[in-house]
Amino acid sequence: MTFATHHLPAGCAADGPYALDIWPEQAGWSHSSLRVLTLAPGATHTFTAGVSEWIVLPLAGGCTVTVDGRTFELRGRKSVFEGVTDFAYAPRDSEVTLVSAGGGRFALAGARCARRLDARYGPAAGVPVELRGTGTCSRQVNNFAAAGTFVCDRLIAVEVLTPGGNWSSYPPHKHDEHRPGEESELEEIYYFEIDGDAGLGYQRVTPSRPGGTDVLAEVRTGDAVLIPDGWHGPSIAAPGHTMYYLNVMAGPGAEREWLIRDHPDHAWIRGTWPRQPVDPRLPFYTSTEERDAR
Repeated sequence: MTFATHHLPAGCAADGPYALDIWPEQAGWSHSSLRVLTLAPGATHTFTAGVSEWIVLPLAGGCTVTVDGRTFELRGRKSVFEGVTDFAYAPRDSEVTLVSAGGGRFALAGARCARRLDARYGPAAGVPVELRGTGTCSRQVNNFAAAGTFVCDRLIAVEVLTPGGNWSSYPPHKHDEHRPGEESELEEIYYFEIDGDAGLGYQRVTPSRPGGTDVLAEVRTGDAVLIPDGWHGPSIAAPGHTMYYLNVMAGPGAEREWLIRDHPDHAWIRGTWPRQPVDPRLPFYTSTEERDAR
């Protein structure tokens, strides 16, 4: 059974130990998955990777990850607003165990894949932090598992932080067709966290084809939006509230690549960026080391 809507408010896609549990059959597509796991102090959780590769990404707290007989200590972070984090990669057909001495929340980003790669550790110091856009389109992108940054078979995943009042995922863009050298076919999940009490934001998706995805959603911490197709953006952060979202992408293409096409009515926005400064509130942070030095 597939979800009845593309906007999944916090709690509506919970299942057992997972505060959020999205797998391809529910989403109505073929590759992308996302789970958010909460562990109490001292708790343990084991799952089987099956035919998907996974990245264990701390959202708050740290944990020990054991996979294929290897153990990775993830230092993690206090929250998604306070630093990049280290992470662990688990290949398909593996058994994965998480243990968290202090408790925490952990994203499990997955993609169905063909190749079985090696289990690996991703250090926080190796995560490229990019400032994208300028002016009110300024945002920060943590490219921890971008196509050119960390090797996976299918999975592409990044984190985006948008200062309050800014527009992110803008100009609207899409990646729902295979156009060699121009556009990739990728399913995408947006998972949101909003800084501050009563924080909120907005997510827009407009159809790129007759009967395509059409979303205008008020999003809060714990919400997710499914994007099988369509022009997505803007993601709007309310003034006074930094918006975080985790993007999880995968698709059927032979090449693991992120190629997008901007909406033709709004593509001109990129041409204005060189004439404006980057929002002075950015970067929020550039590395765990910098966070610890403050």
